[in-house]
Amino acid sequence: QVQPVESGGGLVQAGGSLRLSCVVSGRTSSYGAAWFRQALGKEREFVGAISSSGISTNYADSVKGRFTISRDDAKNTVYLQMNSLKPEDTAVYYCAARSGGYSVYYRIYEYDDWGQGTQVTVSS
Repeated sequence: QVQPVESGGGLVQAGGSLRLSCVVSGRTSSYGAAWFRQALGKEREFVGAISSSGISTNYADSVKGRFTISRDDAKNTVYLQMNSLKPEDTAVYYCAARSGGYSVYYRIYEYDDWGQGTQVTVSS
C-alpha cells in the first residue's frame, strides 16, 4: 500500500516560513497530490493541490498568496512552501495522493493515500 510520508513541520514564529515535504513512493503511474490540515478540535480542511503534470494548482482562500505547492517527480516528492505564517495556520498537515489527477481535486474523499501528518505550530 502506498503511504505518503511527510516531513518538515516544526515551531516557527508568526511571519516565518516552513517547507513541508512529502515522499510518495510506490506509485508507478501518474498521481495528483494535495495538502490538507487539521487544527485541534476542527475538521480537516483543504490547503492546496497539484495536478499530476504539475501544471495546475489550486489553493484555499486562507492560504492563497502565502503557500505554494510544487512537485519533483524525479524524487517522488511534493512540497508545500509556507510563507508569512500566522498563528491560525497551526495544525497537523497531511499529504494525500490519488491516481490520475489530471485536474486538481480538493475534497478529502477524492484521495486514496494519506500520510500520518506533520505538526506545524506558529507562535504569535
